[in-house]
Amino acid sequence: MTPKQIEHFFATLQAANPHPQSELEYSSVFELLAAVLLSAQATDAGVNKATRRLFPVANTPQKILALGQDGLESYIKTIGLFRSKARHLLETCRILIERHGGEVPGTRAELEALPGVGRKTANVVLNVAFGEPTMAVDTHIFRVSNRTGLAPGKTPLAVELQLLQRVPPPYAVHAHHWLILLGRYVCVARKPRCWECRVAQDCDFEPKTPQP
Repeated sequence: MTPKQIEHFFATLQAANPHPQSELEYSSVFELLAAVLLSAQATDAGVNKATRRLFPVANTPQKILALGQDGLESYIKTIGLFRSKARHLLETCRILIERHGGEVPGTRAELEALPGVGRKTANVVLNVAFGEPTMAVDTHIFRVSNRTGLAPGKTPLAVELQLLQRVPPPYAVHAHHWLILLGRYVCVARKPRCWECRVAQDCDFEPKTPQP
């Protein structure tokens, strides 16, 4: 994709959805961190189903810790890898209380020092909670970036670094949400829905999927 195509690509996505939101449900920075931590290798819908039960009971580091391992597992057992995620979330809560006064830190280094929080999770929190122009490259963004020619790369980090270079600054804060939604609902893995894609004209993918 050329710079002109990239500009039009994001201008089109912005016009269609000026204020994209995460599909994870949360009402605080801590709830966001917990939800993103739980969402690894799981769907947002599956995480939301669990946190709708969990957060009304425990939505702070102190309350999560009070549940203990078995208690927390009982709320998130419908999510894949729930035992290891429960351990990570409990240990993260301990660190937040001991080192950060129970608050979620706002730097990459401090976030990535939390158990179960990798680069992608840190990027989501930095972007959604703190408004930083980060690119959290999940499977959808990785696919869309490569398929369209927007930011080709062989690894998520390579794609992330390409996106940081190629996405025009006015679109940088919302770019990862637009790309996730595009990959989740239109530029899907098996058969991209090119016939209903608003940005198909800017995309390098060929041949375009015809309307069934």
